Amino acid sequence: MSPATPHSLTIVTGSSRGLGEALARQSLEAGHLVVGIARGRSEALERFAHERGLALQQWQADLANPLTIAQHLADWLRTQPSNWAAATLINNAGVVPPPGPIDGEALETLSSAMRVGLEATLLLSAAFLDATRDWPVQRKVLNISSGLGRRAMAGSAVYCAAKAGMDNLSRAMALDEEHKAAKGERAARVVSLAPGIIDTDMQAQLRGGDASRFPDRDRFAAFKAEGQLASAEDTAARVLKFLARNDFGQQVLADVRDA
Repeated sequence: MSPATPHSLTIVTGSSRGLGEALARQSLEAGHLVVGIARGRSEALERFAHERGLALQQWQADLANPLTIAQHLADWLRTQPSNWAAATLINNAGVVPPPGPIDGEALETLSSAMRVGLEATLLLSAAFLDATRDWPVQRKVLNISSGLGRRAMAGSAVYCAAKAGMDNLSRAMALDEEHKAAKGERAARVVSLAPGIIDTDMQAQLRGGDASRFPDRDRFAAFKAEGQLASAEDTAARVLKFLARNDFGQQVLADVRDA
């Protein structure tokens, strides 16, 4: 089946599994051209798009080395039509190293996690905003943050730092876009959104951590045991509903559970 003509463009990082895969699949269902960026490919997503004639591209890239893929995104966007109904970048990819203090982890692992969680968000956002600056469409950047960007937790310093950096990056980007709007230039809307606690591989890694290195392990185990984890599909639906709100961007730091 040949793909139907999409009306909006949505770019999702970390699209090969978990929340990112669910966001990509639901955006496809909504009729968007979806560009998924991840280290691996989602066969389920590929099959879903093919069977329904939906427009999907999957770009395989290691976001621990984000410069090359950010440059590729910018180049690709400059070849695309500008008559979309909307263009959206969802920075969802993130990495949680094995829970524990930073002095017990390989430096390469720490560097990789920060590059995926923060540097990739910065570079892809810059590429997206620059390449689409003259598009006469509604442009949005949605950064998938975490409550751990707004409060610290032992054994999770790298993830906390990446998400806190994402939050403040988003706030500064939003101020820049406000300044553009005040000058009469086209401006994008930016939000850093905490999606709640989700039943993903990341949660499994946290509740399976070494309690001697990760004091909060039992709390994460309780989330699962007590049925407090939302599914990736349900969370994606809530995130995309938030993204579609008319007031998206008015509150830069947000939590989907407060919507």
